[in-house]
Amino acid sequence: MLPSLPGLALLALLAAPVAQAQAPTTVKTKVKPVGQAAVKIKATVAPPAPTETVFAPDAVVDAKANALTTNMQQNLGLNPQQTEKVRVINRRGVEMVESGRLRYKADPRKLAGIIETAGRSRLEALKDVLTPAQFNKYQRKREEKMGVPNVQGAQGNTAPGLGVPGGDQ
Repeated sequence: MLPSLPGLALLALLAAPVAQAQAPTTVKTKVKPVGQAAVKIKATVAPPAPTETVFAPDAVVDAKANALTTNMQQNLGLNPQQTEKVRVINRRGVEMVESGRLRYKADPRKLAGIIETAGRSRLEALKDVLTPAQFNKYQRKREEKMGVPNVQGAQGNTAPGLGVPGGDQ
């Protein structure tokens, strides 16, 4: 089995939850009005909705970005300059997804959009840093890990018993 490349690894690392959802807090208080019986008041306080950009912890982002970069360095044969550029690209992508996860943990549709945007942006940036051969290898492994069918193989093979397309039978 070949070592994994970061395509699926990015999704797997980015899909792992970083922070648990904050449960609403229930507060019980007793109020004793003068001359009346005690009255219990129960209030539920929800966690505040995010109103500004939420940042994932640097240690988590760095660990995931470094793991992706090391994997790419080993499997694609990156030179030192490429390695540093790829590390910056990976960190930016991981940070975008992790911050989105924290901000949109209650809205899977928005989170999926953030992950898609981060992935596309990362792929475009990697295309500018990797050689064509490295990028093609990265894409092949990424598609393989994600279960994307090989278009060339699918076009060249016929279904069993159907013969060759355009051939006489």
